Amino acid sequence: MSDSTDAMLVAVKLVKEFEGFYSKPYLCPAGVPTIGYGSIYYQDGRRVTLDDPEITEEQAKIMMMGELKGCMAAAVKASPTLAAEPQKLGAITDFIYNLGAGRYRASTLRKHIDAGDWDEAKVQIMRWTRANGRVLRGLVRRRAAEAAYFE
Repeated sequence: MSDSTDAMLVAVKLVKEFEGFYSKPYLCPAGVPTIGYGSIYYQDGRRVTLDDPEITEEQAKIMMMGELKGCMAAAVKASPTLAAEPQKLGAITDFIYNLGAGRYRASTLRKHIDAGDWDEAKVQIMRWTRANGRVLRGLVRRRAAEAAYFE
């Protein structure tokens, strides 16, 4: 398999584990309308609303894969050295899927990754565990799972 395929497998595994599948729109812990596997946008660029109809799991997978491709591209653009490290790229792709490319680009986490300081990157990623000011157990577990790929 190619490095990007390996990275995508890691990202898909993490997204499915931590987002779960929801056929109906719901508010995520951060208060954002979400559907499927944590998608906040449809393929045509529309934002998910709480009034939207149910989707199938197949539709959710297609949405997730489209978003993950964009997240992976954003990860490599922000941190080009990740392209050669598929496990780490997959973990950061999941991070971007969860929190957005802008947060990653502006983060101290990215600075440590770009410097190749993976020990400090593990510390930094664990700082991203809050939604609306509260530490969420699910985010603590997700960041720990992502950090495990930094070995």
